[in-house]
Amino acid sequence: MRTEDVRADIPLLRENVYLDAASTTPTPLPIVRAMTEYFEGYNANTGRGAYSLAVEATMKLQEARRKVAGFINASEDEIVFTKNTSEAINIVASGLKFRKGDSVVVPNIEHHSNFLPWLRLRERGVDVRIVMADENGVVGPAMVEEAVDETTRLVTITHISNALGTVQDVKEIERIAHENGALYMIDGAQSIGHMKVDVRELGADFAAFPGHKGTLGPVGTGFLYCRSECQDELEPFMLGGGTVIDVSEDDYVLEEFPSRFEAGTLNIAGFIGLGASIDYINRIGIHKIRKHGLKMTEKLCSEVSSIDKIQCYGDPQNIYGILSFNIDNMDPHDVAKLLDETAGVCVRSGHHCAIPAMRHLGVHESGGTVRASIHYYNTDEDIEVLAETLREIAMMG
Repeated sequence: MRTEDVRADIPLLRENVYLDAASTTPTPLPIVRAMTEYFEGYNANTGRGAYSLAVEATMKLQEARRKVAGFINASEDEIVFTKNTSEAINIVASGLKFRKGDSVVVPNIEHHSNFLPWLRLRERGVDVRIVMADENGVVGPAMVEEAVDETTRLVTITHISNALGTVQDVKEIERIAHENGALYMIDGAQSIGHMKVDVRELGADFAAFPGHKGTLGPVGTGFLYCRSECQDELEPFMLGGGTVIDVSEDDYVLEEFPSRFEAGTLNIAGFIGLGASIDYINRIGIHKIRKHGLKMTEKLCSEVSSIDKIQCYGDPQNIYGILSFNIDNMDPHDVAKLLDETAGVCVRSGHHCAIPAMRHLGVHESGGTVRASIHYYNTDEDIEVLAETLREIAMMG
């Protein structure tokens, strides 16, 4: 599929220059149709009935799980469906059997979803060790190695920073974690759907992903990968329908993985849509998406950084898909609003759910940054409209 084919499947791109993929991506029509087919043709609960509609819904959900697993080179029984990346990370933070005196190693530039759940473990006597990134937002493996010791239960890191777009050396950090006997978790929110993500190649014990960003799927979907050898390490933090095999007045027997972590009715239509989005990404080709992303990232950095009064953050040689910047003496929210009002350009502004990262950059007090982020549907013209409008705004400032 060509970029123009994907654009034709996303009606909102006709009127908007959409540069906020790091937050969420618009959902192409074939994925919307897959969800509509569920509502129109077999809108029943899964695993709850023997009648044909329920059986079809269950089969479609299982099919979606197989597609998701195959996309990251996992087994379907290693995939827990969640409502987002945040829930997936919290399953691990709440479910691992941490003991007082254990330590967790986490960088300071993480999204709050991969920061707050670990900070809360301090209430249980866990030593949460914060590793500082460098001035470009890169987490040095040597800094991680310095923080890890025999007490370290888990090392966790984002693959690509949502605030800066910096690509981290997740494979080298995996080596450090496992050589020291620690578990290893990756937040893949900004890499999945943008580049090949193979959890076995990366050596992850756990990995958390959204459905509504790089994979072009619907909001309200995400998933947790848990390596089969680590599944006994986790306990579910929520129980209910579908999580047990047997219950008495005195006890209960949990279902096998992943059902024990999927309490209640799932977002069935959403996960069917997620399965369709995996098909859609595969039709484009993940290597083609990455090649396009590298080209668009280079153009984005080049165009924006050349504008007077604009400061860009991060090393342009080591960012992917995301560019954070500010215009001198202008509030980032004002810049984002002007971009929208002047040219229909949609970008993010603020702290990007990464306040420690903003403090690290020295922009917390001034409101954070403006963030532009791209996907396969973006074109050279999109970047040029952004840059041209930014020049006009910078002159106003």
